[in-house]
Amino acid sequence: MTQKRFSNQTVIVTGAGEGIGYEVARQFCAEGASALLNDILPERAQAAAEAIAGETGAQCIACPGDVADVDTVRALVKQAVASFGGLNVCVCNAGLTSWGDFFEYAPADFERVLNVNLRGSYFLAQAAARQFREAGTGGRIVLMSSVTGHRAVPYLSAYGMTKAALEMLARNLVLELSPHGITINCVAPGAVITPRNLDDDPDYEARWGNLIPVGAAIQTADIANAALFLAAPESAKITGQAIVVDGGWTSTSPIPDMDYGKDYEN
Repeated sequence: MTQKRFSNQTVIVTGAGEGIGYEVARQFCAEGASALLNDILPERAQAAAEAIAGETGAQCIACPGDVADVDTVRALVKQAVASFGGLNVCVCNAGLTSWGDFFEYAPADFERVLNVNLRGSYFLAQAAARQFREAGTGGRIVLMSSVTGHRAVPYLSAYGMTKAALEMLARNLVLELSPHGITINCVAPGAVITPRNLDDDPDYEARWGNLIPVGAAIQTADIANAALFLAAPESAKITGQAIVVDGGWTSTSPIPDMDYGKDYEN
């Protein structure tokens, strides 16, 4: 019997209650990993952990909390080690999408999107890297960027800024993490079909699919495939990079007519 790619490994995935994070966690577990699933909503984290464990037979633990809180993200790493004996992969997926007219954008909204998207990812990556260094095993960190870190989208100035910053963080940390056998990379999703996007716009799939060169919106599995690729042993020499998974959208970058304004986080 062929050994699964992530057998005997432990992964943390934040924002794993639904959408991209859920599929990332599900694929890791299907490939043999044990997983600690974080979501800001306790009931959603628990439901995701139970569903993935039931489907894959993997060990899954729900660990809800707000990643904007540094104590919370540090506790995720401690819980992973306590529950599974170590940590191999950390996927910093949780994020807040915050729409707003630049001229009217409020300081409170600015602080919230930075705290979730940057503070949360930065200090979770730090906690994971400290664990990898202490264990002496190396490790993989995957940050979740966005095409909005590459191309301008109306009313997403703060959000796009945070996503571009995550890619710079990955490039910069190559210097400090590489000597410890730790890689850090980003996945930059394009227009992905998720429950929250469909809730925001029931026509999301068709609206974006018509504008994407490959002729279809992106599936959560497409993003998970990229995350697992970056975490796999075969990718040990890939670090400081961003893989854009957008069906070619950034080559043309058309914007559909949309009703902007709804914020959401995972």
